[in-house]
Amino acid sequence: MEDVEQSWRLADRRSFLLRGAAVGAGAIGVSRLLTAPPASASGGLTKGDMAILQFLAAAELLEADLWEQYNELGGVQDSERPGGTGNKAYTAALSVLDKDIPQYIHDNAEDEQSHASFINAYLEANGADPINLDKFRTVPGSKATGARQIGRLTNLMELTIDTSWWTRYRSDSQNPDLGDTLPHAVPDLAVGKHPAIPRSDDDLRPRKHLQAIANTAGFHFGTIEQGGSSLYASLAQRVTNPEVLRILLSIGPTETMHFQTWQDKAGNAPPLTDPTTGLTFPDLNAGRPLFKANRIMPEPTRFLDPKFPRCSIIRPTNTEGAALGAAKFLTAMGLFHGQSPDFFAGVQALAEAADAAQRQ
Repeated sequence: MEDVEQSWRLADRRSFLLRGAAVGAGAIGVSRLLTAPPASASGGLTKGDMAILQFLAAAELLEADLWEQYNELGGVQDSERPGGTGNKAYTAALSVLDKDIPQYIHDNAEDEQSHASFINAYLEANGADPINLDKFRTVPGSKATGARQIGRLTNLMELTIDTSWWTRYRSDSQNPDLGDTLPHAVPDLAVGKHPAIPRSDDDLRPRKHLQAIANTAGFHFGTIEQGGSSLYASLAQRVTNPEVLRILLSIGPTETMHFQTWQDKAGNAPPLTDPTTGLTFPDLNAGRPLFKANRIMPEPTRFLDPKFPRCSIIRPTNTEGAALGAAKFLTAMGLFHGQSPDFFAGVQALAEAADAAQRQ
């Protein structure tokens, strides 16, 4: 967490905004949006609506980037779109979790890119600046067979993964919105820095080492998509324009569909200890019901106030600080190792503007 705080402290938000790197040509003064009175943008969007959509566009571009890396190495290769050539050994290790995972990875990558493209197009159609992060595609990617040798936005080779969502959705009494914390499904993933893709062909052996990398990816898939599920539900409470609300209520559930798929597949990760790193994946079916792999339907839990009956819900959905919380969560994961201070400044500015939005 000290590394995370340092990343945010290094961010010079003011200089970043003056250059307008995050919001493109004709940059919107994001700092001004934080203090300006409510006003309508062209197309009937409030400035808050615009800020929320811009933050979500950035989030979707980041998701699209990480999923494209997974797709290049372990997804179904599509001749109609540029991509990698696949890595047979890594794909086989992922397929231990489910034989259809290559197709699911391909489809998830396609979905996230569609979300980013749609939101940016909608912003432009309503007189707002789209988000372009291309200047930050500088993070080195995998050198393994199948990966394209291009700059990336995200780093999948030094991850610290929070797997407490596993028990959060299986608990019938605890909810992070009410201050509860839950144990990790794979405690070892919550410490250290772990690759979720082979860094080079050296990671393709021994077999248990490669399987540990694939298992890591399986839990990372769920970690990313449960975050998207919560983010859309949290920010939807702040939008004003009914059409913008429709966008969030239409895209958000697809993130939940992704999450439901991936938490099911993560449960198939074979228990093992990586002989190279010592990373251990437990047998989740050997413990309490709180860890049982086939309990993939959200258990009814406390919601809003303990006086109400328990309810099956997405959690968390607290709207206060939701965008900045999501940005810091992704940073703590190690997803942005290698990014510049300007990148952190831009993400922080977009998140703060989204969190400042108020329903009118």
